[in-house]
Amino acid sequence: MANTKDYTVGWISAIESEYIAADVFLDEKHNPPADLPPDDNDYTYGKIGNHNVVISTLPSGEYGKSSAASVATNMIRSFPNIRIALMVGIGGGAPSSENDVRLGDIVVGKPGDGQSGVFHYDYGKTIQDESFKPTGVLSLTPRLLRGAMQGLAKEYKIKGHKIGEAIEKVLNDNPRLRREYGRPDLATDRLYKSDVVHPSGSKSSCPTTCGDDESSLIIRKERNEHDDNPKVHYGLIASTDQLMKDAKIRDRFIEQNNVLCFEMEAAGLLNHFPCLVIRGICDYSDSHKNKAWQGYAAMVAAAYAKDLLNRLSPVQVAQETTVTSLMKAVNIDNIDNSNNSYRNTNITFGNNQNGWQVGQNNGTISNGATPPRW
Repeated sequence: MANTKDYTVGWISAIESEYIAADVFLDEKHNPPADLPPDDNDYTYGKIGNHNVVISTLPSGEYGKSSAASVATNMIRSFPNIRIALMVGIGGGAPSSENDVRLGDIVVGKPGDGQSGVFHYDYGKTIQDESFKPTGVLSLTPRLLRGAMQGLAKEYKIKGHKIGEAIEKVLNDNPRLRREYGRPDLATDRLYKSDVVHPSGSKSSCPTTCGDDESSLIIRKERNEHDDNPKVHYGLIASTDQLMKDAKIRDRFIEQNNVLCFEMEAAGLLNHFPCLVIRGICDYSDSHKNKAWQGYAAMVAAAYAKDLLNRLSPVQVAQETTVTSLMKAVNIDNIDNSNNSYRNTNITFGNNQNGWQVGQNNGTISNGATPPRW
């Protein structure tokens, strides 16, 4: 029987569909460790490739960054040998002419252009007639995960991916899930123009209420046999506690910040639990939200996460600093619950040679590189 120190990968999901998708992509499942200390989390244990993985989720009825931070804190305490971490689940897409984000696609938080990969848009201010001005900085994803992300992107570019095939195998092994977690009919992937708003409180379908033709929809070319489908996008993920359901505000963030996706938990993790954020797209962050694509979106995100872990060797992971050690510079019991951040601390993410140091007291980053400028 495994013990808590055998687990080197932490995986956090937010809702049931994400937790189920993570579970069914395990190569094998384990019984609970005999030495598991009591905490409030529910855990699933298993193996992906050569890595022992512990998965947890937010409690039923809880959402957002505060709850995510609490789950991460418990996991760090109970599994002291976790060295890499993933936040895997669903999100709302931010499509544009530049980034053809569609339902069932995958968005991976990638640092670039002075950004950390996740954009915490609670940490900012809006000035009348001016653009949104963020005032905070979130920590970078650890270097090892960023390297694996780049390597996997290269492999996908050359050979394509097998995410669809991987999902089909999982569904064949778990036929009860097919109705809710299989790929929906592509005809249900409708991107409405930003000025087409679904009436609040209406229970009628979008085609009935909002139309189903070129007057209300943005018509996009079908992807062909040489296009990845689902497609993996790398870039900026916007995170806050508020669900994004306004296409015009969504479009402002696309224009001003080149956001690819909106979600609700990652901002609560990155300064507590250095991780890579992976999101399957289930809607377009507008008033036309529904749950038809949530199961499949959770599956594509989990399938990508598994491919990523399979690029990492146990030796690489073993060389990473444990998250527990990273948090020793931060009193793990001293979380400022008012803003979900640690107070007056510096945290190193990555191994000792290549880590990024994040000064939470002043939002600075240092390792000889230029700090993010929002």
